[in-house]
Amino acid sequence: MPPPVDIVKVAIEWPGANAQLIEMDQKRPLSSIIREVCDGWSLSGSEQFALRYADGPQLYITEQSRGDIKNGTILRLAISPARAARQLLERIQSHSIDARLEALKELAKLSADPTFAAEFINMEGIGTLARLVESGTHFGEMLAFTLTAFLELMDHGIVSWDLISISFIKQIAGYVNQPMVDVSILQRSLAILESMVLNSHSLYHRVAQEITVGQLIGHLSNKEIQTYAIALINALFLKAPEDRRQEMASTLAQKHLRSIILNHVIRGNRPIKAEMAHQLYVLQVLTFNLLEERMMTKMDPNDQAQRDIIFELRRIAFDGESDPTGTEKRKATYTKDYKMLGFTNHVNPAVDFTQTPPGMLALDNMLYLAKVHQDTYIRIVLENSSREDKHECPFGRCAIELTRMLCEILQVGELPNEGCNDYHPMFFTHDRAWEEFFCVCIQLLNKTWKEMRATAEDFNKVMQVVREQITRALAMKPSSIDQLKNKLRGLNYSEILRLRQSERMSQDDFHSPPIIELRERIQPEILELIKQQRLNRLCEGSCFRKLGNRRRQEKFWFCRLSLNHKVLHYGDLDESPQGEVPFELLSDKIPVSDIKSVLTGKDCPHMKEKSALKQNKEVLELAFSVLYDPDETLNFVAPNKYEYCIWTDGLCALLGREMGSDLTRSDLDTLISMEMKLRLLDLENITIPEAPPPVPKEPSSYNFTYNYS
Repeated sequence: MPPPVDIVKVAIEWPGANAQLIEMDQKRPLSSIIREVCDGWSLSGSEQFALRYADGPQLYITEQSRGDIKNGTILRLAISPARAARQLLERIQSHSIDARLEALKELAKLSADPTFAAEFINMEGIGTLARLVESGTHFGEMLAFTLTAFLELMDHGIVSWDLISISFIKQIAGYVNQPMVDVSILQRSLAILESMVLNSHSLYHRVAQEITVGQLIGHLSNKEIQTYAIALINALFLKAPEDRRQEMASTLAQKHLRSIILNHVIRGNRPIKAEMAHQLYVLQVLTFNLLEERMMTKMDPNDQAQRDIIFELRRIAFDGESDPTGTEKRKATYTKDYKMLGFTNHVNPAVDFTQTPPGMLALDNMLYLAKVHQDTYIRIVLENSSREDKHECPFGRCAIELTRMLCEILQVGELPNEGCNDYHPMFFTHDRAWEEFFCVCIQLLNKTWKEMRATAEDFNKVMQVVREQITRALAMKPSSIDQLKNKLRGLNYSEILRLRQSERMSQDDFHSPPIIELRERIQPEILELIKQQRLNRLCEGSCFRKLGNRRRQEKFWFCRLSLNHKVLHYGDLDESPQGEVPFELLSDKIPVSDIKSVLTGKDCPHMKEKSALKQNKEVLELAFSVLYDPDETLNFVAPNKYEYCIWTDGLCALLGREMGSDLTRSDLDTLISMEMKLRLLDLENITIPEAPPPVPKEPSSYNFTYNYS
């Protein structure tokens, strides 16, 4: 007979005594269980004790969190959070330096526990720590533990950052500005300043007064604090008023931030970790968002200064031709020239720039091409204006539409996505990366137009092909503008057609009734093959990152399926693993029989909770949860779309439900097409066997790899 659902078997430890093995009734009050445990060791004052986990973060167990206790969990009897907070508060103010250091070390560890943190904060503990920092009497390891505890406590969101004093801010900023400060102190100081900026509008101004961008850039040569420094730069950039962002961008350019990041980070001698990749992505997004104002600015057809820019485009393209005398002749010539330039409105091309996006940004791009790459500009314009076979590529219209497309691809004007690490190294290789990107793409558009022998009626088709060429090239992560050009050369129109044909071959090439019947007979065994692959991947396991307010101090956890497919094992890790994590290191588990359903996207509990970080579309697309008895959930955010598909499909297969991800559909089409080609090879006339082919005994003999993006 199975044990009651509300009974969990645990071991409870106490220093110097044999562990107690008890059956914990989850319906009984926790205080009653603690009293019984204390009686077992003849300990009085049970109200002064509490239970904590013996492994992992060793969190306190409360009435709210006790439901997470599983069979076989090892617990530890410890002094209660209130008593621990009171004792530590007294010890950190001790006259003995050694006693104070040990107390701060213990406090730094305990402060991550929300139960302890609430008690310590209620005793004005944060104020005590702030005064210790403001006094300037703590240095080295003692100061590092103090700052760690302070940051951990503030991250619980119990106390508002607005309560922080100016003297505290000055002291923290002083550590950042000093030339010779311990790395651990610098890391925590930068993290505290970043949290101040992100969580308080008033503190942003205080921090901006104390910290200069030049001082932060100076820290980028130190590999141990690069991520913290860039994170603070991003925070200041993100929270700066709109009228200050352009000024800040100019300062960053003058201080050569881009080249320093390129040389010390991107091209450094150590791999870029996930958090650094995220911060580079954020900086890339914030930099491109500076274009939003011009993107959303309509051109005023009556503004002479703006019209002069169009005149300049005409002058550069047709400078060799004599300027006609007389107003009427000049107007007729200008109209002809504007038509040759490819504007939609030949009489007043300023009207072409009244739609937003891309607004004036398109005109800026065109002027940059005309002035910086003048030969290329003149060649594109004259090459098309001299054609009379209706195959001319309208430069003006193409440049405007291309600018709009590039803004969409790079998401100009959108906030950074919390779960995204998609930075492009090539944008850090040039001071005018956006403009250079446009110049490469407009040449690609002109080349593709000729390859397609397009006419004006084919404009939208050409733009679709160009978008595909650009997105495919960007997905290859070219390291420079020149490498982007090389990638695009390999993605000519013929190659795009070949790729499209290859990708949809399974859909387009097999529509005859015999082939459809053969496909239906093959599909079950291929689905079983995919199912086994998914389950094998779950048995190998995956690492997931815990989302929190401070990404730099990343926390990870690992989850894998038991080899008999009956239990999900999971547990916290100190760092991202390099390979498979043994089951023994995963302290928690969920019987598969207890799993009721798999939730995805916005239906997940952790996507409904409020967060200081933006829960956007990309994070929602990677979120899933396992709902299990009694009413508990295990929440995931996959590191990428591939892992998301693997896990959601694998869990559905585990529960006997249909695997419905895009990856499964893609794998199914690919593998069925491969199998059908093998079966149809060398056959002139296709015949369908009366009986379906037998299912292979070892479906794992099929080997296939993924290229999912």
